[in-house]
Amino acid sequence: MSHPILSEFDIVFAGGGTTACVVAGRLAAFDPSLRILVLEAGQHTLNKPIHVQPYQYPFNQAPTSTTVTFNIGNPSPRLNGRAPIVPCGRGVGGGSCVNFMVYTRAPASDYDDWGVDGWESENLIPLMKKLETYEVQPDRPTHGYDGPIKVSSGGCKMGISDEFIQVGTTYHKRQYADDTNDLETCNTYSAIANIWLMYKRYIDGTTGRRSDAAHHYVYNQAHNPNLQVWDGKRVKRIIFEDKRAVGVEFTNDPVSCPDADQSSSTVRALKLVVVSGGAFGSPGILERSGIGAEAVLKRCGIEQLVNLPGVGENYQDHNLVFVPYFAADEVVTMDALWRGESILQESLAQWNSSGKSLIAQNGLDSKIKWRPDDDELKAMDPVFQPRWKEFFQDRPDKAVAIFAAFAGYVPPLSRPLSSALPPRSYICAGYYTLYPLSVGSVHINVTENGKEGMDFTTGFLDDPSDIVPLDFGYKKTREIFRRMASYRGEVAAGHPTFSEGSAAACRETSGPVDLDAPDIVYTAEDDEVINQFHRDIMQTTWHSLGTCAMKSEADQGVVDARLNVYGVSNLKVADMSISPLNVGTNTYSTALLIGERAAMIIAEDLGINCI
Repeated sequence: MSHPILSEFDIVFAGGGTTACVVAGRLAAFDPSLRILVLEAGQHTLNKPIHVQPYQYPFNQAPTSTTVTFNIGNPSPRLNGRAPIVPCGRGVGGGSCVNFMVYTRAPASDYDDWGVDGWESENLIPLMKKLETYEVQPDRPTHGYDGPIKVSSGGCKMGISDEFIQVGTTYHKRQYADDTNDLETCNTYSAIANIWLMYKRYIDGTTGRRSDAAHHYVYNQAHNPNLQVWDGKRVKRIIFEDKRAVGVEFTNDPVSCPDADQSSSTVRALKLVVVSGGAFGSPGILERSGIGAEAVLKRCGIEQLVNLPGVGENYQDHNLVFVPYFAADEVVTMDALWRGESILQESLAQWNSSGKSLIAQNGLDSKIKWRPDDDELKAMDPVFQPRWKEFFQDRPDKAVAIFAAFAGYVPPLSRPLSSALPPRSYICAGYYTLYPLSVGSVHINVTENGKEGMDFTTGFLDDPSDIVPLDFGYKKTREIFRRMASYRGEVAAGHPTFSEGSAAACRETSGPVDLDAPDIVYTAEDDEVINQFHRDIMQTTWHSLGTCAMKSEADQGVVDARLNVYGVSNLKVADMSISPLNVGTNTYSTALLIGERAAMIIAEDLGINCI
């Protein structure tokens, strides 16, 4: 997008992630005369294979990757002293260009629970429909069919999914459904959260390309010289005149532009500044601008402009575990593709000609939004019972966790085994909790050498109830996997280290157990081994949110229902950081939704027709 360099715009976005692209793109389409600037620390993602070819998504998590930022949390005793790593997207389009492309949507009641005027589900469902083209089934009342974001089944189906569903509907005794992201059904049918289904993906069913916010809201408007995206620009702070936001100060980002001048530049915003740095970036921008808690700003030597102690608080995520299994040699998985073997060139050729093949796959075809039945509840640690009764019991649309089957080895962030594994086929269980109670915080601080750092506390597993569904999830997914036809045993290095004589000891096998085989019996010692395993390996689900919460100022809120930052004018926040509560979904769907709602709010504020 090469256009004349301007120093003055109507609207400046501090951050160019998923939500920023939605808002900027919609506003530019509503009124092409609006001069809009998006400042993004990461690089452009336009047509880069690592972003548009779905199969490449794991490569964004490589230790040398510059397409994500690896945020290092403070060591936690709940994680056995481990300092958790939480990546977030780094590039135009943010997380939408690097995520797993999993299509899920939160139950409508999650948004009603926010209790924020204008953000009730009845107001948001039309926007959910507006943003998507649902290519899977026609005429579904809560899905959209002419939006910018494509949802499909991807380039091909993998047999692992049929096995997972077959065992789930027999051994695990749950129903099958072709759509549990139908918001009306979620709210009326009590078993819907306990139904097995095929995954849908944010992949264009025709082209086989990732369906991200950058390409479908911003890059498709390259003809408009008034919509500009400057990559490699790190926002330092918001510029104020009498508590009115009038511009942004930024520098060349040292990662994206390592050889560039690091001196500061400024750009003016005549109408509005929108902070869209995500759950990590947005609180940091506000704090560097003098908006935040007195103690945080004082220790960093920043003069306080507005006392807003909620900035950086309320950090939330979902808790995820990956567990690997050996698969039969003949099973089609993503492993050979990810290793770059000969199948890659053949698959690329097919993808280039038809949009099909494993290139248009993420290896994730099936899942269950799981709620425990009575027997499972009895088998779980009683520590979980109060949480169940208080939050889940009378809310049948809210799943406790998602159990999923990956056709391929997905390395965990804290204990990757990729280099040590023999080149063969693998399957992987993924299980993640959707409403953990623990919360953390994200703040700026100053390191010993005087440079800016991050004081990041994840809060993972701080509440004792949070680990219970994970401990049960390991046992249940293992029982499911060991009954799948392609199962050939556990990859022991990726499992709890059970004692040699334990009935739960992990080993390679020649095939699955019978469907009606007895479950593994775990001893108290085994249970402790599983618990410690989870404290060692449990990780982010890349679903960080909540650090600039849309709540009342008295309740440690940072923005109001119109996304205005308390105590100043002409400044809004629009990204996942505004979510006041967790949402039971992979959060790309919510980030898009926040963008659509934010675009409407800003258009209304500016008197622009947004129909």
